[in-house]
Amino acid sequence: MEHHGHMRRPIPRRLSGWFVSVALVAAVSGVLKLLEGNPSTSTVAVLYIFAVMPVAVVWGTAFGVLVSVASTAAYDFLFVPPRNSLTVTDARDWLRLAGFLAAALVVSQLAARWRESARLAAEQSAMRRVATLVARGVPQGELFGAVTEEVGRLLGTDLAGMIRYEADSTVTPVAAWAAVGEHPELPEGWATEEGDPTTLIAKTRRAARIDDWNGVPGPISAFIRDAGISSSVGAPILVEGRLWGALAVHTKQPQPLRTDTESRLEHFTALVATAISNIQARSDLAASRARIVAAADDERRRVVRDLHDGAQQRLVHTVITLEMARRALESGEETAPALVTEALDHAKSANVELRELAHGILPAVLADGGLRAGVDALAARAPVPVENAVSVGRLPAAVEATAYFVVAEALTNVAKHARAGRATVTARVEDGTFRVQVRDDGIGGARADGTGLLGLADRLAVFDGQLRVESPADGGTVVAADFPLPE
Repeated sequence: MEHHGHMRRPIPRRLSGWFVSVALVAAVSGVLKLLEGNPSTSTVAVLYIFAVMPVAVVWGTAFGVLVSVASTAAYDFLFVPPRNSLTVTDARDWLRLAGFLAAALVVSQLAARWRESARLAAEQSAMRRVATLVARGVPQGELFGAVTEEVGRLLGTDLAGMIRYEADSTVTPVAAWAAVGEHPELPEGWATEEGDPTTLIAKTRRAARIDDWNGVPGPISAFIRDAGISSSVGAPILVEGRLWGALAVHTKQPQPLRTDTESRLEHFTALVATAISNIQARSDLAASRARIVAAADDERRRVVRDLHDGAQQRLVHTVITLEMARRALESGEETAPALVTEALDHAKSANVELRELAHGILPAVLADGGLRAGVDALAARAPVPVENAVSVGRLPAAVEATAYFVVAEALTNVAKHARAGRATVTARVEDGTFRVQVRDDGIGGARADGTGLLGLADRLAVFDGQLRVESPADGGTVVAADFPLPE
């Protein structure tokens, strides 16, 4: 098993490069030897350069340089007096050989650079196509299938696939591609096993290579051996630092995959990670909007219920009592003053209930005195001492309301769950960011996914803000909200 950073060199490919280099030089030398007379320098140069170019294109600069040097030596041996000898006696011949070698090396470099630019252009084109799909927000299945196919075609492999790691230490295939025919049917999922490539990738969070599948444990290894695969490279897909899955390519050819396969594969895993982050963000946004709608509906129903059961009933009684008082006045009954007094009491009670209902939506003390006054009101009702360390003046109404609800929810949790002896509320503005924090000295262990805190996170998201909860066991709890102030 070969790991990223400790890989076996692709020896068969290097041997083929050596063989082709020697064969091409020998073939050109044979052709020139068969020519009658003394071929011109330009003829010799052109023929040998034709041997240099394909080697540099296919095998790279190193083999291009090798063929350039070998061609110069062959030219010297066959055509520079004294022939059939590497000895050079004439200074002009030295110049000719130096010029020939320089030309061959230049052609070798140009051919190798053309090869590299063509490879980069193909890779950039493939990545642009994938990036376009990511930007369009296509469904996951379509995106994963397209990425797998692009990678397989670009790297010239026989098979390619993408997997996702599950919470129960199993992996699930999400996409597969075959260069010819159909991809062998994959199991719906399989368990990871110590020593197999999926476990290695999960442990190291780095690319892994296998150039010999014999002896590799696990069910997927048996599947790959049965498929005739000789060499494989896989790279992890890390989404915001979390292992999500892996992208892998496989070849059935006798020579291993190129040594740059890992790095080229990682370019695509980065794109996939971005796409998954976007998909997750859209999903979280949809869930957040759904919670906001549900919370708004619940609040509307509460207000309607409180109005119906409280102030509305008081007002109905007021109207009925006033109607009775009017009739009593018309008939000269003595009960009229008492009925008017009763109606007035109902009206006053309805006014009180309406004021309390309005305060439940947004307290008057907050609108009148700002956040510090609102925190004073919350602290007065709290069952534990609350230090008010709010050090800001008046802020936009929406900002003050959001900060107030953060403090109210945090202090409610302190009262219900924290078993705290005291709490501290701080609020300040730093570099255009408004920071609110509620700290207690309770038992800790608070969860950030509670209904109330999720609602606060949704409210803060409207301001591009973030909610942070730190609550180690026996270490107290900190509920903090940071969001940028509007210009």
